Amino acid sequence: MRRMAGTRLIQWLFLLVWALVMLKTEGANVSITIVEDAVAKGAVCLDGSPPAYHWDKGFGAGINNWLVHIEGGGWCNNVTLCLNRSETRLGSSKHMDKAVAFTGILSRNLSKISRLYNWNRIKIRYCDGASFTGDVEAVDPATNLHFRGARIWPAVIEDLLSKGMKDAKNAFLSGSSAGGLASILHCDSFRALIPSGAKVKCLSDAGYFINVKDISGARHIEEFYSQVVATHGSAKNLPSSCTSKIKPELCFFPQNVAHEIKTPIIFVNAAYDSWQIKNILVPTIVDPHGTWHNCRRNIKKCSDDQIQTMQGFRLDFLKALENTGNSSSKGLFIDSCYDHCQTELQETWLFDDSPLLAKTTIAKAVGDWYYDRRPFQKIDCPYPCNPTCHNLVTVLQEHPEL
Repeated sequence: MRRMAGTRLIQWLFLLVWALVMLKTEGANVSITIVEDAVAKGAVCLDGSPPAYHWDKGFGAGINNWLVHIEGGGWCNNVTLCLNRSETRLGSSKHMDKAVAFTGILSRNLSKISRLYNWNRIKIRYCDGASFTGDVEAVDPATNLHFRGARIWPAVIEDLLSKGMKDAKNAFLSGSSAGGLASILHCDSFRALIPSGAKVKCLSDAGYFINVKDISGARHIEEFYSQVVATHGSAKNLPSSCTSKIKPELCFFPQNVAHEIKTPIIFVNAAYDSWQIKNILVPTIVDPHGTWHNCRRNIKKCSDDQIQTMQGFRLDFLKALENTGNSSSKGLFIDSCYDHCQTELQETWLFDDSPLLAKTTIAKAVGDWYYDRRPFQKIDCPYPCNPTCHNLVTVLQEHPEL
């Protein structure tokens, strides 16, 4: 009996130590790096503070491989909102956490199946409010707002190049939400900044925002993007192949620029993107009586008519997605979940019960696609066909709304 008790104690202690190691690996905070040299280049956050990133250094066979992930966080479309934003982590490095936990695609452990776990993993903080496209030289002394996102982008990449990324064998640009839009808009420029001998690809998670009418018939998101582009002076930094043909604000929509991307890119998106449903299809301004209140927060509380409206949004989304082209270099993981940003969270990136598409997790699909093990271009069947979805239930406002 004593021997059995001793054996159980040893087993229990082993499991405890293993759990503590796992917690340390998964939850270990990664310190912030402030790019002080960027200030001299005018590459600053909304409040004039220097940009920043977090870097978990690679090891072993991954020491010359780099995953660069861009944080999301919406946009600001006028001086008032940008001024408010400048007093938060989304507009100032002064308000950013000094260390953050790396999870999902940035995780050291859970990325093993995609072989990213031992890479240099970078999280670029988002502090300009326009997906790194703005560039206005003048600074109004009354607000001290700096619209310089387009300068932040190369300044941060140049800093990383000086710290070893110039020797990269593999480089992978990713981003979520507004950061996912940034990864689309900057995919080819990332390729151009990385040494020519490196293998370079991009990923956009929940960044494929579409231009459709809201339930009132207005194009709310188009007007919003128009204001973002005007406020930040973004037009000159959007693809000229697009702005030479249509209005600059329309070039903020991936459906109008994705076909021009030459660098391989994979789009990971929910067909019923919860942020887009709440802000593009049913912004609060067009639902004054709160008819959609419960539905917007929990798809299971939607009426049959509301589900039909959302099915229409899915068809619009898939139609817009056709503009990515049919090149085998482009990947698609389009599930039928009600969610937004699925690569940043461990439970949706790679867990035993993570969402599946063609019996494949997002991490496995991304890894297979990046390493050319197999192409991945899959689109899910309509809601509610996928039982593996982690449909978002919103209690608090988790992403900036329009």
